[in-house]
Amino acid sequence: MRQFSPLVSMASIDEAYLDLSGTERLLGPPLAAAHALHEAVKDETGLPCSIGIATSRLVAKICSALAKPNGVLFVRPGAESQFLAPLEIGRIPGVGRVTREKLAALGIRTIGEAAKRGESFLESHLGKAGADLAGKALGRDAGAWFSQEFAEQSDPKSISHETTFPEDTLDAVLVNATIAKLTQLVGRRLREQSLWAKTVQVKIRYSDFSTQTRAKTLAEATQLDSVLLQTVRDLYERNYARGKAVRLLGVYAGSLQKAPGAQPRLFDTEGNAKWAKALQAVDSLRDRYGESSVGLAATLRHGRRERVHENPSGLAGRVSQDDQ
Repeated sequence: MRQFSPLVSMASIDEAYLDLSGTERLLGPPLAAAHALHEAVKDETGLPCSIGIATSRLVAKICSALAKPNGVLFVRPGAESQFLAPLEIGRIPGVGRVTREKLAALGIRTIGEAAKRGESFLESHLGKAGADLAGKALGRDAGAWFSQEFAEQSDPKSISHETTFPEDTLDAVLVNATIAKLTQLVGRRLREQSLWAKTVQVKIRYSDFSTQTRAKTLAEATQLDSVLLQTVRDLYERNYARGKAVRLLGVYAGSLQKAPGAQPRLFDTEGNAKWAKALQAVDSLRDRYGESSVGLAATLRHGRRERVHENPSGLAGRVSQDDQ
């Protein structure tokens, strides 16, 4: 992507925004540049991708979602409101189930209906989020991450992975394997970004959609899978509602810092050093042979690939807590 623009803002491991202002003489008009980028991604990685083109990151993101799995969608300048109006309100990033229900009670189901109600009405019912929603409904970059200057990078606030089971499950072995897999992915991302986590959180959603989140602050920050996993397992065992089928699991690492601390006394110092050295070798193998090439034995019953959490590191506030 940096071959097409010096201004690239990474939103997650597989999502980014490019500012193509001033590149027309080199790349041609926006649609031509997007098709060239589309082909470059395919040629260099063999992967499909979707691209949205618009005057704002918000509209470009919505376009990209509508263009999935392998298309390009362009909204011409000035046509943003007309394009957005008939779309379901949940197409706006950050508008999740809880907010959709609140808006539906107000008679708002489409983006156009939200735009017609205006900022004062939405703010009176939803507070600051309502004011931001009014701007988004008009196609503007409004609220939380979208308010930042382009390519402005904030320090990571959390790293997380979660997965929804194809069917609600009571299978304790599968749950344990999934917890191990999610924890392993979080640990991997901590090490990739040279970060250490002081807080660990587990999220459990049941078949009735009720959700528990429980966190623990460690004595010292860590990036070791072993320490993270023992903490996550303990949180799950202490808080799981026995007999209830699990729909979703999530593992979160927060209170991130850029320097290591002595590890909690779950393992001796020599053991920590051995784990760190082993994980360094494991990460190198994954870089070369893929994420599933080597992992904790407890993950073997899992066998599925998780999506990266919608609120990745560095994008604090992009999705509100009640919408996750």
